Amino acid sequence: MLSSSFVIQMPPSMQMTDEQFFEFCQVNRELRIERNKLGEISIMPPTGSETGYRGGNIFGQLWVWSEQDGTGICFDSSTGFTLSTGAKRSPDASWMKLERWNTLSSEQQQSFAPICPDFLVELRSPSDNLQPLKDKMVEYMKEPGVKLGWLIDRKYRRVYIYHPGQPEECLESPDKVSADPALPRFVLNMSKIW
Repeated sequence: MLSSSFVIQMPPSMQMTDEQFFEFCQVNRELRIERNKLGEISIMPPTGSETGYRGGNIFGQLWVWSEQDGTGICFDSSTGFTLSTGAKRSPDASWMKLERWNTLSSEQQQSFAPICPDFLVELRSPSDNLQPLKDKMVEYMKEPGVKLGWLIDRKYRRVYIYHPGQPEECLESPDKVSADPALPRFVLNMSKIW
């Protein structure tokens, strides 16, 4: 069993099409698989139970807010998106306005949708290195339509806040984190995340 992620580099002659990569991910559902803009494949082990519980709490709070708000839909950590660079990414939790989601065809919605969510969250697992996650957040912020991103580092009780075109902010051990105005009235209670 994997204990940390690793990167597989594919020779140009063996690069998978988008359809082949989607199929590869489907037959390896027990793993979290992403592909960067260079075609390198990152294979990450399933999260440990505690990280899964914390991530589930993030998704749960986002889902409840989304259902009450009604202007968009949220996605869990197993959802893949195709970024404008061609990278395939799966944030731990994300949300998108319905008007953006509805611009996609049914076929696009059923695969790794060619769009990046308005809001996304990454939760650092104990085995994750921080810098690659920060790099991923910067990558997300360059995508059309993205409004806000959070990187939650439970180890040091920090929340890194990302907005497109702005420097990273860092909150030290917050009790709550507000997504307003990007997600009006959404506040993440950190008590069950820490």
